[in-house]
Parts: sequence; C-alpha cells; structure tokens
Amino acid sequence: MRVLVTGAAGYVGYAVGRRLVAAGHAVDGLVRDAGQDLPPGVRPLVGDLLDPPALRAVLTEPYDAVCHLAALTRVRESFEEPLRFFAVNVQGTVNLLDLLAPGTRVVYGSTAAVYGTPEWQPIHEDQTPAPTSPYGASKLAAEQVVRWHARTGAIGAVVLRTFNVAGAVDGRGDPDPTRLIPRALAAAAGEVPHLEINGAGDAVREYVHVDDLADAHVRALAAARPGEDRVYNVGSGAPVSVRDVVAAVEKVTGRRVPTVRRPPRPEPPLLISDATAVRHDLGWRPRRSELSRMIADAWAARTRAAG
Repeated sequence: MRVLVTGAAGYVGYAVGRRLVAAGHAVDGLVRDAGQDLPPGVRPLVGDLLDPPALRAVLTEPYDAVCHLAALTRVRESFEEPLRFFAVNVQGTVNLLDLLAPGTRVVYGSTAAVYGTPEWQPIHEDQTPAPTSPYGASKLAAEQVVRWHARTGAIGAVVLRTFNVAGAVDGRGDPDPTRLIPRALAAAAGEVPHLEINGAGDAVREYVHVDDLADAHVRALAAARPGEDRVYNVGSGAPVSVRDVVAAVEKVTGRRVPTVRRPPRPEPPLLISDATAVRHDLGWRPRRSELSRMIADAWAARTRAAG
C-alpha cells in the first residue's frame, strides 16, 4: 500500500515507518521541518496539520492508508496549555481526515491516558474512558472524530491505545527526558545528579517496546475496513513498579542510580492493560517487551549517541 505516516520523525513514528518499509509498503513521512531523520526508504513531506491549504498542496496524491501519530503528548504541559493540545491533537486530526480519499485505512495512535483512573484492572477496551488531563481528553476527542468519520463509510479506522513505550530502534531511544526510563538512564549515566521518586516507588505501570508497538500499527493497517472502527489496547500486561525500573537499570548498566524521594503524588497505584483483543484479532505479540531488553536497547542507543 501507499502509506502516509504523520509525525514520522518522532519516537513512535520513526519505528512505524521503518516497519512499514520492511513490510514492502511505499511510505511517505509527514514532518513539520525539513532535514529531520527518517528511516531509509521513507520519503519526507514537509507540512503542518494546522495549515490546511499548505497541507493540501503537499498531499497531492491519494493514500491507501495513514498512520496518524503526530500529536502533543506531555501530560503536565497539557495542564498549562490545554488550548494548544486540543488544537494540535483534535483540529489537526480533523484537518487530516478532511483531505483523505474515500476508503482510506486509518490507524490512529492513541493512549491509555483516555482511561484516567479506571474502576478495575487490568484495563479492558470496554471500560468507559474518563481522562484526567487535557492531554488524555484531547486524545479521546480525536479518537471520537476518527471513529465517527469511519461510521459514515468514508474510511476504515483502527485506534490503538498505547500504554508506556520504551526501547530503541536504529539507535534511536525515547527522546523525552520527562519519562521514567530516560530519567533513570540519565541518572545512571551521571547526566543528572539523581532520579526523583514520588513516595516509595510502588506505583505500577507496564511497558511495550517501541518496535512491538510499530508491529501493531502494521497489523492494524491490514485489518482496517471502510465503514468499520475498532479499538485495541496495546501493552505487555507485565506489571512493573518504579523500584523495578531502577533495579533493572542498575543491573543492565552496571551503574548505580541515585534516587531522591519526594512526597507522594495523587496518581493511580496500578495501570495495567488487557491486550487480549489485539492478540486475538491481529495476531500481535509483544516479542521485545521484556523490561531488561527494553532498557538494554535504550542504554545502547544512549551510549551510541554519546560516543
């Protein structure tokens, strides 16, 4: 298929483009600035989802499929700039959908943040979303835009709600220094004096390797059908506490991670996915999502970049 990847130079977008090329698709990568690093075989297109006339001038030929990954993603920033998050994540999605040819397959990269603090664990797709941040609310609104548009018959849509992403491909790790694993690795490398931990470090989350997530996107594209919309959780389902991450980073790197405890923050003690549906329907399996493997890949990418 001829596939467009939005946010193609991002952490997940790069991995998805790489997987699509390997699967034999012709891939264009939409980026906001020229010269950004893209996987071999991905053709760059420069455009802004918030500038429809310029976007229309760039997207001159129809696509068979789109992986929509361009978004603002930092939860804390969303509280400071909610209007910006809704503009980029929701209006940008509307602008993109408005330009797609009938029958286009769309995979929308969403987030577990749409669930907020769910009533039971593990989290199933049937649970009622209740986001607790502007970021989560904006992603849920964009999901609804995609799904309602699919129900007109204009497109086929698959929404992938991703839990925490880690690991690296082609020497590219997670560039977001606010996330736990990059912060822990920075502390192990001596780039920051310590890792701050809220409370006792008992909060439990899960992680999926960025390459496993990319594989889910490729499978979702194949499954999308015009007039249909599906939603899948994408996660390993393996519980990992903050303390587990620190211990794994120390073991993989052979270095100590200095930590400083801060007062506990109001946050869910446990967020774990039920990814049964994506395994059953798409045949997806998290093959690289063991914690030490993800940390080793991320550490190797960091070491490579530093050297």
